[in-house]
Amino acid sequence: MGAGELTMAIGPVDTLGMFDVTASLPEQVAMAAEQARGLDNLPEHGTVENVVVLGMGGSGLAGDILIAAAAPFMPVPVVVVKSYSLPHFVGEESLVFAISFSGNTEETIEAATEAAVQGAHVVAVTSGGELEKLASGWGAPIIGLPDDIPMPRAGIGAMAIPPLVVLEEVGLFPGASQWIDHAVGQLQRRRDRLVRDDNEAAAIARRIGRTVPVIFGGNSLGAAAALRWKNQVNENAKSPAFWAAQPELSHNEVQGWGQHGDITRQVMTLINLRHDHEHPQVSRRFDLVTEWLREVMAGVEEVWAEGEGELAQLLDLILIGDFVTLHMAAHEGIDPGPIPVLEDIKAALSAG
Repeated sequence: MGAGELTMAIGPVDTLGMFDVTASLPEQVAMAAEQARGLDNLPEHGTVENVVVLGMGGSGLAGDILIAAAAPFMPVPVVVVKSYSLPHFVGEESLVFAISFSGNTEETIEAATEAAVQGAHVVAVTSGGELEKLASGWGAPIIGLPDDIPMPRAGIGAMAIPPLVVLEEVGLFPGASQWIDHAVGQLQRRRDRLVRDDNEAAAIARRIGRTVPVIFGGNSLGAAAALRWKNQVNENAKSPAFWAAQPELSHNEVQGWGQHGDITRQVMTLINLRHDHEHPQVSRRFDLVTEWLREVMAGVEEVWAEGEGELAQLLDLILIGDFVTLHMAAHEGIDPGPIPVLEDIKAALSAG
């Protein structure tokens, strides 16, 4: 079955083509890497003392991916900002990625403008809008986004990969191209399995049914994947979901389960997102917490990442989750693309 046949195979309602664009993630990642190479006006090697990623929603998740896949190997600290204001340390020795799918995200525009005023090296990742205009005026490098991506969350590869390439080119993340190649290969293998009739994403979605997913991940990699799954349940399936990360959840959240076990075991499904880069104690915590929570959950799912390297395993978990949530939408006859509540909020804010 090809990606183009996916919509009719899963569900009849998909006005924005979310199924097909999800299936094209491997190609999106490869294209994004190629487009980001060879930019002008990048800072010289050795002049960057910190990296800041600005973004909201799916654009902000690009920063979380950078934290998980690149930050552990970088010689300078990385901070993700999902708000209007910058940390006070941002200045001439900062490399700031301003990521906004539309180019009109007010939080990102305000923070990016502040970064430019402070003399930071700004790189914009956007499809246009006000951010593109501002970045052009600043003389900042601009990485465009494909015009065939229907919604910001469907462009996760196009937004997350360019910063990794830029970091490689300024000498802060050597080997990024190799890890991106590994990720593309794993995404192709996973995609080919997920477009089959009898695929794991469809099976997980069936078992979740109409329960509320509670999604746990481990370390920064698993945390980014869990947040993505939660957001995709919200936006694609139009359903509530919750997420948390080990080891932190073992110090607070787990105590909150059990008091209302007679209710939660009817309406909550635990989903553990696992990967090969967990700290050994995090793996133990997963085992202990899962054993406890089985008694108060309607079901427990465990999803293991595949692929070589942190980036490949994170994007692998993301692709599985994207398909799971599309199947959840299809089972309910829901169009996964439009997000009218979010658009109404944005319109109300713009109107003052």
